[in-house]
Amino acid sequence: MTSFEPTPDFAAHLDATDPLRDFRPRFHIPPASDGQPSVYLCGNSLGLLPKAARAAVEQEFESWEKLGVEGHFHGTSPWMHYHETLTDSTARLVGAKPIEVVVMNNLTTNLHLLLISFYQPTASRYKVLMEGGAFPSDQYALESQVKLHGLAPDEAIVELVPRPGEHTLRTEDIEAKIRELGDSLAVVLLGGVNYYTGQAFDMEAITRAGHAAGATVGFDLAHAAGNLELHLHDWDVDFACWCTYKYLNSGPGGTSGIYVHERFAHRPDLLRLAGWWGHDPADRFQMKKGFRPMPGAAGWQLSNAQIFPMAIHRAALAIVDEAGGMAALRRKSEKLTAYLEFLIRRLELPPQVLEIITPHQPEARGCQLSMLVHKNGRALFDYLAGAGIIADWREPNVIRLAPVPLYNSFSDVQRAGEVLAEWAGKAK
Repeated sequence: MTSFEPTPDFAAHLDATDPLRDFRPRFHIPPASDGQPSVYLCGNSLGLLPKAARAAVEQEFESWEKLGVEGHFHGTSPWMHYHETLTDSTARLVGAKPIEVVVMNNLTTNLHLLLISFYQPTASRYKVLMEGGAFPSDQYALESQVKLHGLAPDEAIVELVPRPGEHTLRTEDIEAKIRELGDSLAVVLLGGVNYYTGQAFDMEAITRAGHAAGATVGFDLAHAAGNLELHLHDWDVDFACWCTYKYLNSGPGGTSGIYVHERFAHRPDLLRLAGWWGHDPADRFQMKKGFRPMPGAAGWQLSNAQIFPMAIHRAALAIVDEAGGMAALRRKSEKLTAYLEFLIRRLELPPQVLEIITPHQPEARGCQLSMLVHKNGRALFDYLAGAGIIADWREPNVIRLAPVPLYNSFSDVQRAGEVLAEWAGKAK
């Protein structure tokens, strides 16, 4: 961080030499109150609109308009096989084989579908390990899944909490808890990145520890997909799911994705909630009784494709591929986030006023920095908003800032640092 400078000229130089600089104009940047583009640092909550999305959806409107039901079989991208057009890009995105991924439904729906299959408690092996303070949907999903099996959440769900005085979890503590639970542990379910602190977990190490204990290991990648380089197959992860409206810029309430390791690809005996689109396509339209799942993750599908959300997602995934995939995005992301951290730390505010609770190490975080503001946090959030900095507020006193490599610039980050410095000067 010592090589950084806080000046607009320095940020402009970084932008001029940024190999991804041409991707920012391909997104709509919301205007600030003065009509100028805002500094949008909220992609960890909702990504921005790709300009290509309108044309992608319009193409499907045209097919619907001109072909009606025949759009399932004719047109530029027949709807019957539309989800398959997303498979290769999705596999690259999360480090999987094509048979291991499918795009379908919404995130928590998919989490429930996967837990039905992969949380099958017995009298002795029934516990689930998750991070304390996980996103509420994950907490609610696990509570209800545990109750479906007649178990009490307080007994079956074990929550990981940081050591006293710390804000994030240590990998060795996660591994130790897995060993401690041992034969009682059925499933490990963590977020790939914790939504509140921005901590990225060592998914490979956690998976290894979970498997050593005889447990199944899955991840909610809502804050990891499109943010981190993922290698789900090589890490031997059993299952995962993610949304597409954050770092994948696929629209509010957009479609979701799942991953199921290929070792389960030909397991028709594996319990699941079935739907006709997951049935073997060879006789799907014969409308017979008796569910026979497609091989791989596609066998967890319920209904036919959500064409319009998938059209947006397809356009967004194409941008990721064109940018060079997650390796290229991460290179810029690490530098953007380090620059933001440099600008915050140079304020030299005491920790009893403001502290960064996201890990300092690049491998332990994505592009989000979470600032714990001990005094007048909401006032700082409002001050940022008044200056055209769009951030995210999380109760009781955390401001999340996420410079996204596809559309955020170093000048965005420099401007945010400038506004924080103005506030710090007034607060002292």
